[in-house]
Amino acid sequence: MARLKIASYNVRYFGHATRGIASTRSGMRKIAEALASIDPVIDVLCLQEVEAVSWRSDMAGTSSGDDASQLARFASDLHVALVRRGKDERYRAFYFPAHEYVVRKKPLYTTGLAVLVRQGLHVGVHNTDEPHDITHRRVEAFAGVKQTRVCAHVRVRADDGAEVDVFNTHLSLPATFAPEFWTEPRRLGWGKNQLEEARRLVDFVHAAKGGDAWVVAGDFNALPGSPVYRYLTRERGMQDAFGLFTGRSVEALRDFPTAGFMSMRMHLDHVFASRAVRWLEFDATAPFGDGRSVFHKLSDHVPMIGSCLVTGNGSGPASSRRGRPWG
Repeated sequence: MARLKIASYNVRYFGHATRGIASTRSGMRKIAEALASIDPVIDVLCLQEVEAVSWRSDMAGTSSGDDASQLARFASDLHVALVRRGKDERYRAFYFPAHEYVVRKKPLYTTGLAVLVRQGLHVGVHNTDEPHDITHRRVEAFAGVKQTRVCAHVRVRADDGAEVDVFNTHLSLPATFAPEFWTEPRRLGWGKNQLEEARRLVDFVHAAKGGDAWVVAGDFNALPGSPVYRYLTRERGMQDAFGLFTGRSVEALRDFPTAGFMSMRMHLDHVFASRAVRWLEFDATAPFGDGRSVFHKLSDHVPMIGSCLVTGNGSGPASSRRGRPWG
C-alpha cells in the first residue's frame, strides 16, 4: 500500500498574463514556485495545455536558445523552486503531443499534455510515443483543423510494489454548431461531441489499465451533473474523488469553481478514480478566485490536489501500445 499525492492542473501554456497568447517565463516560474510550496511534495503531476516548441512558446522570451521544449524549461524551474525550499526532489517529465499548427516549417503553436513523476517512483508503461486519440470529428473534411484531444497514460509503481495507472486528459468544448450549445444554458458537458470523447476515454482507460487501481484526471470542460459527468460516474462507475471525499452534492460541487472566464465561475476539472484508490485529503485544493491560494491568478484554472492510498494490485496486462519495461 502506497500513499501518493496526485495533482491535475490546466496551466494555460504558462501564459495567463497574456491571456494564453504567449508563454512568459515569469508565469512559468510563478507556477513552479506555487507547486513547490505544496507539502508533502506532489508525486504525480498531470498538466493540461502544455506546449512543445513553437513560435508562441518562444514569443515572450521564454526560450533559452537551445530549442528546449516548454516542458523541459518548466521542469528545470520546478527543480530550482524545490531546491530553494530545501527540497531535493526531482521529476521525470513526460510529454504527450496532441496537435500542432505549422507556419513556415515551425509550429505556430502546439497543444499537449504532460505528466511529471517524482523520482523514486518507478515508471513502466506509458504512451508518450502514441497518446490515445479520443477526438470526435463530426466532419471528416475538417478533421485536420479540429484540435486533437488525447489521453496520456503512465503506470506508476512505489517501492512496496503498489501500482496505479494515471490517465491525464483534456476534453473538447461543446461544439458550437450543435443545437444544445444554444438551448442548454449551462452548455459545458452537454455537447454530444463531448459525450463521444468521454466514451472513447473510458474505453481506453479500461483497455489500458493494468490492475484495480487507476486515476483519471484533467480538464473535462464538463460541469457536475452534466450528461458527460453522469455518464462517467453513473454509467461507467468512475468515482469523483473530490466529491466523494468532501461529501459535496452535485449542486455543491458546481458552487466550487475550478476555472473562470470573465465573470463566470465553473467546476470543470475533475479527478476520477477506482474504488481501489482511497482518498485521504484535498487540503491544497482551493476554489478559483480564492485570493489566499498560492495559485491565485496564475492560470484560468486552479489545480486539484489530493493524497490517496493505493490499495489495488497491478494484476492485469501491460496493455498500452507502447509499453516499456520498468525504469
